[in-house]
Amino acid sequence: MTTSVDPTTGPQSSGPEQQRSSLDTAAARKLATTTKTVPQMQGISSRWLLRILPWTQVSGGTFRVNRRLTHTLGDGRVEFVSTGTEVRVIPAELRELAPLRGYDDAATLENLAGRFVQREFAPGDVLARAGGPTDRVILIAHGKLDRIGTGKYGEETSLGTLADGDALGEAALVTPDAQWEHSVRAVTRVTALTLYRSDFESVVAESASLRSHVAEFREAVVPAHNKHGEAAIELAAGHVGEPVLPGTFADYDMAPREYELSVAQTVLKMHSRVADLYNDPMNQLDQQLRLTVEALRERQEHELVNNREFGLLHNADLKQRLHTRSGPPTPDDLDELITRRRKTQFLLAHPRTIAAIGREWNARGIYPGTVECEGTVVRAWRGIPLLPCNKIPINPDQTSSVLAMRVGEENQGVVGLHQTGIPDEYRPGLSVRFMGINDQAVINYLVSAYYSAAVLVPDALGILEDVEIGH
Repeated sequence: MTTSVDPTTGPQSSGPEQQRSSLDTAAARKLATTTKTVPQMQGISSRWLLRILPWTQVSGGTFRVNRRLTHTLGDGRVEFVSTGTEVRVIPAELRELAPLRGYDDAATLENLAGRFVQREFAPGDVLARAGGPTDRVILIAHGKLDRIGTGKYGEETSLGTLADGDALGEAALVTPDAQWEHSVRAVTRVTALTLYRSDFESVVAESASLRSHVAEFREAVVPAHNKHGEAAIELAAGHVGEPVLPGTFADYDMAPREYELSVAQTVLKMHSRVADLYNDPMNQLDQQLRLTVEALRERQEHELVNNREFGLLHNADLKQRLHTRSGPPTPDDLDELITRRRKTQFLLAHPRTIAAIGREWNARGIYPGTVECEGTVVRAWRGIPLLPCNKIPINPDQTSSVLAMRVGEENQGVVGLHQTGIPDEYRPGLSVRFMGINDQAVINYLVSAYYSAAVLVPDALGILEDVEIGH
């Protein structure tokens, strides 16, 4: 046998293959026991929202939130439709303006909507100046604006942010000599629709029903209420002697909101042959159920955030929706968010949003601390845990939201709703029900999770919207 040397591969044998002197590892593995893991699943997330929500037992399947009577003053948002660059207000949405709330003449609303004129504003343009006559209504279709006031020493002060769906100058519809209370300046490019008082008065002159509605609005007496809009409770304090004390009572909302438990379901199928024979060392049914339950819990958290009926993103009070001052989520924006409610306990954001918040911290040389939450050390702002939640969506324009909440019934906060003790319960609020075996010997199990969420008082939940995370 001769041996040649290849400079790249080393010595090469040119003779017959050398005989092995021991057992090959491939053959040895035939007798060895394989050490294996349970089935892994990439779709499992931390599910912080499910962990931090206190869960309330809903025995009857429906949860009613009783509140004190609140007077709604028409602070809703207006919606629009667009065709190319043309933007039009939806006529029925004009009822979100306080003077038109409850007005239902479709033809007149259509006439009013047609009189709005579209205008474009560049960053820095002033749409209204404090003290000037309020001679028009401005509907913000797209963009962001600052409300600007004057401080004690004459300096500019920010009074908040306006954005898509907000309205300005509603007083122009009912008060001829109204004045702008503050200035409004565009931060980004703004698309707005404008209706001048003269055009509104022309429509009023043509419509007897609108004339009557506006007259009733002007003469309406708004019941006494506190800063939250709740019916006032009359009290006397600081008095001496024996004055007549005011009589009072706490009025209740006669139409309280009710939350019905929602459901996420699937049918788990398994062939009887698999269930009978392939259970060592791991039970096949247990593993199938484990993975199915994980998927249901992920869907449950997604619904608690995004469902249009009870999801947190769609159920925050309009007064608790804030916008960033400049786009990215700065420490100033987080401070504004947490000060809108007492005892803010948790902040939730998409992981990419948390990364954007971290960039703003770094840019200012801020190094926030950490806190322990549910046995895990997490980042915090002002001592409030900042938790990741990948169910909060990222919009196509690379914006997202930050949720701030207070939780628990004892805190009048946000609560999760479920019902325990249901038939065939597998986990709290989750059941696995045997459905039988079909003609193909396939065993069927119905897996159901029942849940919902409720915001007990409006300031329990706040949202920082349109947070830019792409910078």
